[in-house]
Amino acid sequence: MKQYDAVIFDWDGTLMDSTHSIIESIQLASADVGLPVPSTMQASWIIGLSLETGLYKAVPELTAELMPDFIERYRHHFFQRDKSIKMFDGAVPMLDGLRQRAIPISVATGKSRAGLDRVLRAVELTSYFNTTRCADETQSKPDPQMLHEILWELDLRPESVLMVGDTTHDVHMAHNAGMDSLAVTYGAHDVATLEKSEPTIIVESVPEMHDWIFNRLKMQ
Repeated sequence: MKQYDAVIFDWDGTLMDSTHSIIESIQLASADVGLPVPSTMQASWIIGLSLETGLYKAVPELTAELMPDFIERYRHHFFQRDKSIKMFDGAVPMLDGLRQRAIPISVATGKSRAGLDRVLRAVELTSYFNTTRCADETQSKPDPQMLHEILWELDLRPESVLMVGDTTHDVHMAHNAGMDSLAVTYGAHDVATLEKSEPTIIVESVPEMHDWIFNRLKMQ
């Protein structure tokens, strides 16, 4: 059984139950600026990507001229839902367990630096992670650059690290970095979509993720 020295997590849809808020905010912002409203599938596909990169794909009619207004409306709707967004049940105890085992844990996310820092403060998890990378300070998924930077900073080898996420963007990024990946089905992308990206393992819940990871940690 392969064992891992460290774990890197995606944020939205993996540790935090924010998928529906992101989708609804994209749909409402589209209506606000007079553009066709994307389906739930279209909107959910972009989760994990940098916001601007993803929006051009989810809302094909969106132009560069409309982008500032769109993002302003998106943030308006998202922040209205902000206080109701919670961590998935079991996520924080899992992170506590990893810290107790002295396992390095990191975040690789499509969120902006300001957005991630704000939410980490809100849920009081800023000190939990050894390092974090956001899409606006490096390359967006599925480019492996953010994983390369984390590996370099923590002096880790890709074959000894597990990437955990809820989208094919996370899985493809892990492939591109030479890392194993765990995909969760309770986030943005469904099982059939995730299977096509060929993650190392697919799990259906946080408890299942917890058990799978903890059975494969190297002794520190």
